[in-house]
Amino acid sequence: MSDRSNLIYCYDGSFDGLLCCVFESYEKKEIPADIFSPDTEQTVLLPQKEIVTDPQKSARVLISIPKKMGYDALDFVRHAYLTCLPQKELYILLFLRMGFRFGPSVMNMLADDVVNTLFKAVKHLTNEAHLLKGFLRFSVFNGALAAEIEPKNIVLPLLAPHFRERYPEERFLIYDRTHSMALIYQPYRSEIIAADDFQMPEPDEEERSFRELWRLFYRTIEVQGRHNPKCRMSHMPKRYWSCMTEFSTDKKSRQEPALLTGGAKLLPASKMEPPHQS
Repeated sequence: MSDRSNLIYCYDGSFDGLLCCVFESYEKKEIPADIFSPDTEQTVLLPQKEIVTDPQKSARVLISIPKKMGYDALDFVRHAYLTCLPQKELYILLFLRMGFRFGPSVMNMLADDVVNTLFKAVKHLTNEAHLLKGFLRFSVFNGALAAEIEPKNIVLPLLAPHFRERYPEERFLIYDRTHSMALIYQPYRSEIIAADDFQMPEPDEEERSFRELWRLFYRTIEVQGRHNPKCRMSHMPKRYWSCMTEFSTDKKSRQEPALLTGGAKLLPASKMEPPHQS
């Protein structure tokens, strides 16, 4: 694009901060070469501009999206923000600039590289969240349920409604190893927090017995004459196996009880999750 600048926007990594980048782009009549979050590995030598998160600016952009493009576009952008797409911030900014220009029809412009790339990323996100609803395995620790996952995308906001509805009277925790985040739920209250120094406690004897029973069931139910590893991996991708009870082996180790330390409150799950699923 002719108005692309050689600036790099740097923001705090929050969704509000990203909306402030969009505000800055319009206010200064420029399109950044890229947008960096604190986690971005910076290897370019272009000048950088720090974008401060301003709630008023982000609110103006947030309100304008459904007005100009419709609520489907707002849901789509919220989903896109949760993806593992490289340069997702820049793609979202370019998508919103298109949306402000073309209106709701931007959602149908799949021939455009920006729109098509974001649609593929969001599909990958929703597919992964859907698979984890079935692949996630809970264990019992001191009367509470706990599970670990290793997703590529930030799926906890999409998993929260499903497990809240499924276990409304339980207390449970889902830990995302990849992004060091945890969904914590107690009856009718849930929260997603940062969990940088989190470790699962060692399972007690009863939990180990139940795990072994589940592994025994998994091995016994198979028809040996029809063993098909390729088919199994197509229905149950191998990258999920490390967090699944039927593929794991317990290793006794001396670990301290699990702690959530050093993790500041991130966002309530109710605010992070999109109001509608794509």
